[in-house]
Amino acid sequence: MVLTAALRAFPSIFHGAALRLMGKTIILTLLLFALLAAALWAGFHALRLYFGWGGGESWGAFGEATATALVMVAAGWLLFRATAMAVMGLFADDIIEAIEQEDYPHVTARPVGWARSLRFALASVGRTIGWNIVALPAYVLLLVTGIGTIGLFLALNAYLLGRDMADMVEPRHPTLPPLSRSGRWLMGLVSALLFLVPLANLLAPIFSAAMAVHMLLGRKTKS
Repeated sequence: MVLTAALRAFPSIFHGAALRLMGKTIILTLLLFALLAAALWAGFHALRLYFGWGGGESWGAFGEATATALVMVAAGWLLFRATAMAVMGLFADDIIEAIEQEDYPHVTARPVGWARSLRFALASVGRTIGWNIVALPAYVLLLVTGIGTIGLFLALNAYLLGRDMADMVEPRHPTLPPLSRSGRWLMGLVSALLFLVPLANLLAPIFSAAMAVHMLLGRKTKS
């Protein structure tokens, strides 16, 4: 079922609504990261001046830039997926409605509204950051195994992504049975793997939304 949903989701990423949503998601995600980088740089600059760190203005500026870059790399690893999925969640109705109308025209969906989309986005970010921070010591300890860190990362984020994807589509169809736990996790695993691939991770939020629609509606309805 997951493989079928993933294959059916692939053409959906080239839908006009999907391309528009991807543009919004990328632009807003990059804007949020740019604001974070500016805030970090300003913070490091204020700390350097306050404590008198640095061996001159040029070295001090280099230190601020280096510290900002290191934190942004770590933040990108932790926050990109959360931010992209949260931003997409705010506008996901566009692509979800387009897929439903094209592939499941006989299914009636219940609009979720902007307020619920906002709550979903905030809850998604909170869960992702919170659980990955809790798992951070285990990530570090498992580095010695070579594959333990990536295995735990995939397992945890497959669960988180699966929940996000289900929360994105299930409220639109309250009369349908919810996705199973195993179905959610497998769906999340496919999405988590895609987020690990450079450039492909830009398509991951759109692909994930499309796959969730096909997972929910494809098992119970026929287009």
